Amino acid sequence: MPLELEAIATEVADCTQCKLHQSRKMAVPGEGPADAELMFIGEGPGFHENEQGRPFVGAAGKFLEELLESIGLTREQVFITNIVKCRPPGNRDPQPAEIEACSEYLERQTGSLNPKAIVTLGRFSMARFFPNARISAIHGKPQRIGNRVVVPMYHPAAALHRPSLRATIQADFARLPELIGREARPIRAEDPPTVEQLSLF
Repeated sequence: MPLELEAIATEVADCTQCKLHQSRKMAVPGEGPADAELMFIGEGPGFHENEQGRPFVGAAGKFLEELLESIGLTREQVFITNIVKCRPPGNRDPQPAEIEACSEYLERQTGSLNPKAIVTLGRFSMARFFPNARISAIHGKPQRIGNRVVVPMYHPAAALHRPSLRATIQADFARLPELIGREARPIRAEDPPTVEQLSLF
């Protein structure tokens, strides 16, 4: 891990900017190589992540690893983090103040990595980029925001609760290799100028 990512991880471990630090066992800054082409942003650490200090190590993490394997990648080749770095008590939804407290860390991680694509997992990380969107409407569709390509996807945990989503998530993942293997192009001019869906697929 490069110095900037290491520095962020150290700061996250000592962070007291929101009340989540009071109940955490371990902060979960994220992990992955400095040259990762894909950056995955989940919602928040769960029980196992809080115990180990690593992201996506529970049942949802196992499914994420299966999804990565299905496209010829391992978790060691991508960067994985969350919208909040400490576990919300009882696995409740992260609150706006908690998301805001972690936003600087996430921005710095993104800037240090400069990935080819950011994949948001779940509605809370999606809302960081698309606050008014519905995940059911834009999942799996690459969007350009500034110089970033962002792909909203369902959280892997969603498939554990709704097995019917499993095939949908698998199909969305199957498109990722093409996305990072070619230059992103905006779609037709009549589409919204602020968030452009990319005509890759």
